[in-house]
Amino acid sequence: QVRLVESGGALVQPGESLTLSCAASGIFFSIYDMGWYRQAPGKERELVATITSASNTKYVDAVKGRFTISRDNAKNTVYLQMNNLKPEDTAVYCCNAKQWSFDFWGQGTQVTVSS
Repeated sequence: QVRLVESGGALVQPGESLTLSCAASGIFFSIYDMGWYRQAPGKERELVATITSASNTKYVDAVKGRFTISRDNAKNTVYLQMNNLKPEDTAVYCCNAKQWSFDFWGQGTQVTVSS
C-alpha cells in the first residue's frame, strides 16, 4: 500500500520559517519525481516545487528564493524548507509522487501564516 504522510505544518508569524516533511512508503522512492502542492481556501491547487529523481528542482515564481525542496532517498522523505513566510503562503500543503502512469498524493498539512 502506497502512503505519503506529510508533517510539519503549523501556525507561524510572517517572516518565520517552517520545514515540511513527506514520508513515503510502498514505493521505490528514489525513482519517483516528488512535488509539493498547495491549496488555499477558495483557490485552485497550485504547484509549489518539484524535485526529480535526479534531484533537479523547480519552483513557482512566488516562492523562488524563499523555499527549498530536497529529498533524502535513504529516508524515503522529501522536504520543503520555507523561509520568510508570508500570509499568502497560507494553505494546505500536499506532497505528490509521480512516475510513468503512477501518481500518488498525501493528505496534506496545514500551514497558516498570520500575526
